[in-house]
Amino acid sequence: MHPRKYGKCTTVRSVRREGEYYWKSCSLFRMISHIFVPLQVTAKTAFIFILPQYNSSLQSLDGEIVYYHYGAKDLVTILFYIIITIILHAIVQEYVLDKINRRLHLSKVKQSRFNESGQLAAFHMTSMFWGLYVAATEGYLSNPKTLWESYPHVYLPFQVKFFYLCQLAYWLHALPELYFQKVKKEEIPRQLQYIVLYLLHIGGAYLLNLTRLGLILLLLQAVAEFLFHVARLFYFTDENNQKLFNAWAVVFVVTRLFTLTLSVLTIGFGLARAEIHTFNPDKGNFNTLLFRMIVLLLMCVSQTWMMWRFIHFQLRRWRECCKEQASKKRLPLPVMAKQQIKILKRDSGYHENGLIKAENGSTPRPKKIKIP
Repeated sequence: MHPRKYGKCTTVRSVRREGEYYWKSCSLFRMISHIFVPLQVTAKTAFIFILPQYNSSLQSLDGEIVYYHYGAKDLVTILFYIIITIILHAIVQEYVLDKINRRLHLSKVKQSRFNESGQLAAFHMTSMFWGLYVAATEGYLSNPKTLWESYPHVYLPFQVKFFYLCQLAYWLHALPELYFQKVKKEEIPRQLQYIVLYLLHIGGAYLLNLTRLGLILLLLQAVAEFLFHVARLFYFTDENNQKLFNAWAVVFVVTRLFTLTLSVLTIGFGLARAEIHTFNPDKGNFNTLLFRMIVLLLMCVSQTWMMWRFIHFQLRRWRECCKEQASKKRLPLPVMAKQQIKILKRDSGYHENGLIKAENGSTPRPKKIKIP
C-alpha cells in the first residue's frame, strides 16, 4: 500500500470548505437578525444593525423631512453590511467568475487578477449608477453651488448616508477578503494601497461633512475604475484586445483634472466665502484656513501620486509594445532565408528564357501528362 499523497486538490478543497463555512456563518448571522426584527423586545436592537441611526425631522416648505447625522452607532450598521457584502462577494465569485474561469483556463496569477477585476468591475458599476442617481435626485449635478453652500452639511438625506455606509462597508470587507481569497504576499501591498486610500477619502468626507463633494468625486472615480477593470477583463480573455485601455487612459486623465478642479473650486473658493469660519467640532464645522489648506494639500498629493503611477504604467506598456514590434520585425528574416533555400534545393539549376536549365546545361525532360 502506497501512502496517500495530498496535492493541489486537497488545498483547493480546504479553501472551498473555509469559504463555505464562512459563508454559512454570515448567512446565519443575517438570518438571526431578520428573525429578531419582528419581535418587540429585540426590534430596537435589530434596527441598529439594519437601518441608519441618528435620524431627526426638520421642518421645510414641503413639510417634515427626516435627515440623518453620523455617530458611534454607525459602526454597528457598517458591521452588518460588511457581512452582507461578503455574502454578495461570494455569490458573484461562485456563480459568475468561477464559471468564466473554467472556460478560459487561465493561470493562477491571471486567475487571481481576473477575479479581482471582476469583483471591482461589478462594485464600481453599482457605485457609478447609484451615485449618479443620488447626485441627480439631490440636485448636486444641476446646481454645483450646493457643494459648498450651507456648510457644514451635518444633516444628510437617507440615501446619501446609506450610500456612504455601504461604501465604507465594502472597502472594510476587502480586508478579510485578502485572507479568504488566498491573495499572494506579493499582491497584498498593492491591494492594501488602494483599500486604505478609499477608506481615507470616504471616511474623511463623511466625518468632515464634505459628503456632497465626496459623492461627486466618488462618481468620477467609479467611472474611471469601471473602465479600467473592464479593460483588464477583456485583456485576460484576449491579450490582443487592448483598445479599452486607450479609452481608460483618456477618462483617467480627465477624471484627475475634474477632481482637482472641483476640489479647488469647492474648498479653496466656495468654503472661503462662507459666513462662518470657526473650528467647532461639536457642530461639525471645520471651515478654517488651516483646515482648507490641509485638505487641498492631501488632495493634490493623492492625485499627483495617482498620475505618477499612471505615467509609469503607460511607459512600461509602451516599452513592452516596442519590444513586441521589434521581435516581429526580426522574425521574417530567417523565415525568408529558409524559403529561399527550399526554392534553390527544389530547382537545383538556373533559369534561362523562362526555362529551368540543369547544371550540365541541358533542359529537364518534360513530364508526360496522362489523359483520362
